[in-house]
Amino acid sequence: MKFKIRNIVSTASFSSPLGGGGIPLQGLGVLLFLALFVSSVSGVELDTKNRDPKYVSSIVARSKKIVDKLELKDAEIAGNVTNIIANKYFQLNDIYAKRDTAVARIKRSALKGEAKSSALTAAQNEKESAIYRSHFAFPGYLSLFLNEKQIEAVKDGITFGVVGVTYTATLDMIPSLKPEEKAQIMAWLVEGREFAIDAETADKKHEAFGKFKGRINNYLAKRGYDLVKEREGWYARIKAREEAAKKK
Repeated sequence: MKFKIRNIVSTASFSSPLGGGGIPLQGLGVLLFLALFVSSVSGVELDTKNRDPKYVSSIVARSKKIVDKLELKDAEIAGNVTNIIANKYFQLNDIYAKRDTAVARIKRSALKGEAKSSALTAAQNEKESAIYRSHFAFPGYLSLFLNEKQIEAVKDGITFGVVGVTYTATLDMIPSLKPEEKAQIMAWLVEGREFAIDAETADKKHEAFGKFKGRINNYLAKRGYDLVKEREGWYARIKAREEAAKKK
């Protein structure tokens, strides 16, 4: 991510994901870098080098849709945030493309058995390391222009609003949920979103949430909820609401 730095004054902030514990040292290093070297910036450069113009245009358009929902009044800030989001997409694409190239090369090589397995594992580990650094840097960059609530909205935009949709639907399906149960459901959905942000495709993003939705289902079942009956009752209520709306 490239910035034009005017001065070195303030610090960047970052809110760690729920359920993830303390901020790891590597992630903390990224934040310290931002705090020490970046404060007042103008002009986030779009990383277009060696990229297909049509691909760049589609990613910028996708990023702009996310930013438009923030209703930022400052056009320069909106442009900077759009470029940060687009660069995040570019970076993820580069990381996964590099992994795919390495895996393909290893599979074509003369390596066999444990040596081949170790090489493939190393390629995956390199990808994970790059994702890890990217993950913590992203909200740090956003925090230079956005507040916490706005950063959350950006994360929701990247992950198709699954957190809000799933949470609202779950509460509608089970109106008797207790406050602590609602809090736990939200915590797991937010945690799932952190993984979904870095997933390589839309399907992979939904898969990331799927793991946590399964955890939520198991949690509710252990708490005594009959999810089959709750779902049947929910469908009946939805149908009744739709019928009532038609009569108006």
